[in-house]
Amino acid sequence: MPPCGRTLGRTRRGQLAIICCGPELAEPRTMKALLLRVGIDKGSGGTYGPIFDDGSFEFVPIPETYRSCTATTYGERIGRKGKPLSTYVPPGLRHVPMHDDPEFETCTYGDATAKRRFLLELGEGDALVFYAGLRPFNNDNAEYPEALYFVGYFTIDHVIDFNWLSASERAACRQRYPYNAHVKRGYAFENLVIIVGSNNSRLLNHARLISQKKPDTSGRPTYALSSEMEEVLGVSGFIQRSIPPRFVTQEHNVAHLVQLLDSS
Repeated sequence: MPPCGRTLGRTRRGQLAIICCGPELAEPRTMKALLLRVGIDKGSGGTYGPIFDDGSFEFVPIPETYRSCTATTYGERIGRKGKPLSTYVPPGLRHVPMHDDPEFETCTYGDATAKRRFLLELGEGDALVFYAGLRPFNNDNAEYPEALYFVGYFTIDHVIDFNWLSASERAACRQRYPYNAHVKRGYAFENLVIIVGSNNSRLLNHARLISQKKPDTSGRPTYALSSEMEEVLGVSGFIQRSIPPRFVTQEHNVAHLVQLLDSS
C-alpha cells in the first residue's frame, strides 16, 4: 500500500499522484524543503559546471549511463550563455547523452534508488531544492570559488510513485512527462518516483554559495554546509554526497530559505 496517511488519487489538475488522506488532513501542514545534490561532478562526468564572474552559471547534467533513445548530447544542448554545454565538459563527453534530472522544461525530477523514500516524504507545496558543484569559468574568482551552490528548486505540485500505477497509468505518465530523464529511457520504471514541480519552480539566475571545506573523520577536506548556511537552514554537517539528503523543517528556516531562493 502507499505510505501511511496517503493514498493514490488525483490532484486538482486531474493528474495521478500520491496524495494525503485521513488524519493528516485534519492537522495544519507546515512546508518543508529537501536539499538534493544534482548535476555533473568529478565522480560522474569528471568536472563541475561553470560559474561566471557575475554569479550566473550553466546547469550541466550528469552523463546518461543507460540506453536512452531520445536523450540530448552535451554538444546538442545550447546553454543559457549561447554555447553548447560541451564547451564546459571534457572533450570525450561531446557526443554523450545527458541524464536530464532535474529538467526544467516541465519541471520533473525522478529517482528509483535509495533516494525514493525521501522523495515520498514530500507533498504538495513542499520544496525540492537542488544544489550542484560549480567552478569558475576560465579564471579563479574569490567571490565564486569552486564549491557547492544552490542552483534551482521545485515547489511541488504532486508526487508520482510508479509502483502503484497500472500499465495504462504508467503509459499516460510517460506521455505527459516526455522530458523526464527516466521516461526517456523507456524502461526500468520499478521503484521510480517522479516529483512534478508547479509553475513556481525554476533554475536560479544566480547561484548561491552554500559550502565550505571541513576535515572529515579521516582528515580529508570535504564539502560541508558553511556556517552562514547552517544558521539559515537550521541543519549542519557534510553535504558532499547526496545520501542522505537533508530536510529543512523548522518554519522560520524554511521561510529564510524561500527568501534566499526568491532573491537569486
